[in-house]
Amino acid sequence: MNEQEIIKLYRDNGKSTYEISELFNTYPNKIRRILVKNNVEMKNKSEAQKNALKNGIARIPTQGKKRSFEERLKISASQKKTWENMDKEKYDTHVNNAKRRWAMMSDEQKESMRSSAIKAIQAAGKDGSKLEKFLRKELSAQGFKVENHKKDLLPNANLEIDLYIPHLKAIIEIDGPSHFLPIWGDVKLKKQMKSDSQKTGLILSKGFVIIRVKNLVDTVCLVSRENLKNQIIDILKDIESKFPPRSKRYIEIEV
Repeated sequence: MNEQEIIKLYRDNGKSTYEISELFNTYPNKIRRILVKNNVEMKNKSEAQKNALKNGIARIPTQGKKRSFEERLKISASQKKTWENMDKEKYDTHVNNAKRRWAMMSDEQKESMRSSAIKAIQAAGKDGSKLEKFLRKELSAQGFKVENHKKDLLPNANLEIDLYIPHLKAIIEIDGPSHFLPIWGDVKLKKQMKSDSQKTGLILSKGFVIIRVKNLVDTVCLVSRENLKNQIIDILKDIESKFPPRSKRYIEIEV
């Protein structure tokens, strides 16, 4: 059995231990032992599954099946719980695997990802983030008139409001990770935090209610989005019922 050929098939050609065992008329564990003996880094479970799907060895069991909203909500809640309860060792493994995948990328692949990220940030700044779009759509469906990226609401202030509900004098600001973490450096973070504080003060001084959504993650799961939507709807209904006194016009929610 040509061990170098086995190594090449696995490492360079992306073949699985199962596929190689079929070619050599043997069993997968024997192929695995040969690879381990030759210090070949084995694919983790996730990588092996992706490879099997890519080569047609396996298929996605849910492919072609449309899940109900309730099913998707349960899956999202389960995934959220898994990440929240994950121990440090397992979390570090995920982080290290991600770093290893990044290190293995070509310069072209890395540049493509950076370029895509910059374009996504620019698009979010112009059209609104995914969370903004989600809330605008859901609140509109509930009968609230929502204005997106409202300008010139505050006299003599060059400010843009994320979401504005005119008849309630309510403002919703979606603050992503860059508002709390030094993603672009400590200097920009301090400037951002100062700007947010000044903006809040000005909004409150003009008699508006401000709801600040603190979002510390890049992607908000389905169940968290639904919880946030319901929280905001409840708050807006309370405002509609009775406009809050000055001391209760600042509301903060964390996703």
